[in-house]
Amino acid sequence: MATHDPMMATVAGRYAAALFDLANEQRQLREIERDMLSLQAMLDESEDLRRLVRSPVLSAEDQGRAMAAVAAKASLGPLTVNFLKLVARNRRLFVVQDMIKNFRLLAARHRGEVSADVISAHPLTDAQMTALKDELRASIGGKDVQVNSHVDPNLLGGLIVKVGSRMIDSSLRTRLNNLKTAMKGTG
Repeated sequence: MATHDPMMATVAGRYAAALFDLANEQRQLREIERDMLSLQAMLDESEDLRRLVRSPVLSAEDQGRAMAAVAAKASLGPLTVNFLKLVARNRRLFVVQDMIKNFRLLAARHRGEVSADVISAHPLTDAQMTALKDELRASIGGKDVQVNSHVDPNLLGGLIVKVGSRMIDSSLRTRLNNLKTAMKGTG
């Protein structure tokens, strides 16, 4: 079946879609999404795990065994474990983070939510997150918004918000760079 979804043009997108379809078929979407969140948290916290999934030196068998051990320790479900073994066997672990992101996007779409990536200089408080979600919901026609929040201290202040193909950059770093560029032109 031909599709115009750019996600399906990538390896990560196709794997994520296959996992999504299987999870949906087996009525395990919530469990698999929870597993994907856990796996992403582990990847965020462990440089060793990130090295494991990106390493071209390790054999597919070694990567598969290691991922199965990590999955067992994290109590991930059998479908997730089998998925990770397949990804390792096919030498595609290096894009597992993109697979997780794409799976979460598909799950959010399925629920009628829109996903927004937000980068801030400091962690957002609960009140700020609620206000941001309300603002985004109003700007995209009332749909629920799933916010994926990241912190980048290099921004100095402000936010970068990406919803679909739209990006709003109100970061202090960008404003200072724009001011610097404008001042160069006046000399």
